Amino acid sequence: MSNTFGKAFRFTYFGESHGPCIGVVVDGCPAGLKIRAEEIQIELDRRRPAQSELTTTREEVDRVEVLAGIFDGKTTGSAISMVIKNECVDSTPYEKQKDLLRPGHADYTAFEKYGSFNDYRGGGVFSGRITAGFVMAGAIAKKLLKKIDVETLAYTKEIAEIGSRDMKIEHIRKNRKSSLVRCPDLQAANEMIKAIRKARKGGDSVGGIIEGIALNVPVGLGEPIFESLEGELAKLIFAIPAVKGVEFGAGFEAARLKGFENNDQFEIKENRSVTKTNNCGGILGGISNGMPIVLRVAIKPTPSISKPQKTVNISEMKEETISIRGKHDPCLVPRAVPVVESCMAIVLADFALQAGKIPRVIK
Repeated sequence: MSNTFGKAFRFTYFGESHGPCIGVVVDGCPAGLKIRAEEIQIELDRRRPAQSELTTTREEVDRVEVLAGIFDGKTTGSAISMVIKNECVDSTPYEKQKDLLRPGHADYTAFEKYGSFNDYRGGGVFSGRITAGFVMAGAIAKKLLKKIDVETLAYTKEIAEIGSRDMKIEHIRKNRKSSLVRCPDLQAANEMIKAIRKARKGGDSVGGIIEGIALNVPVGLGEPIFESLEGELAKLIFAIPAVKGVEFGAGFEAARLKGFENNDQFEIKENRSVTKTNNCGGILGGISNGMPIVLRVAIKPTPSISKPQKTVNISEMKEETISIRGKHDPCLVPRAVPVVESCMAIVLADFALQAGKIPRVIK
């Protein structure tokens, strides 16, 4: 199992959904970065469960504890170790149904790959709970990127086929915080909320799309051919358990355009080369071109639903019916928004350090 991501800015994840804790070790962060535990906590609170009626009722405080690497409010240059404890854990439903393969989950693949030694409680390492570790590492990455004025932000673009209108960056920043579903189009957000409530009432769930944007990205980030900027962004984002698709710029729509429509023509603004459009999503040849990086992430419906589904009892090898009980989100999209944001920040911080855009000691 591969638990470490990155080259210059690396993080190693550990923990399971129903184990004692979730944690990360961040290595490669420059010394002298000013950061407090409270700043990391702000990011975790955005992802925390039991935020509203639209999320899981699992009441985890997710209080971060910094064990090493930060002293007197600044990074020391050594590995940064952070943990949050799992406190609201009830494994009873999983013990009762441990031999029943849950449709849409990694139960069968994990069982076969690890010879039945995998932790099945809450999905173990295949649970969305692991993304709390991504957010802890992302909080450090975000603070690093501020040193070069790079900002990452994400928002809910679509839920249950209800889409947000295109909005300006200032509106996205302001309005997404006002919505339970992290959607800046408040009219669309209300319809999304209704769709989630309806799905939950019917014992079902819904999915959606998150759009991620990175601003002020310097030209030249990315290492073609096999460590392109798109490739590394997609690689980390696909580590989010519910993700089933990632596209950049015009994405799949580019396949329907003609060359003249899809090409981003150049012009000069403020004595620098920019493009009139951004169909490439800020990346050409696997390298950032200085335009905003724009990507979209497809999030599948939560597989844990109470509607009866056909399955297999893996120990007895017979067909059965399963109705999943427990504490689950009827829609994973709102809580995945800060996770996508963190993943973008981690990749960009890694490449910025590799390119020498961020110094190894910050003064």
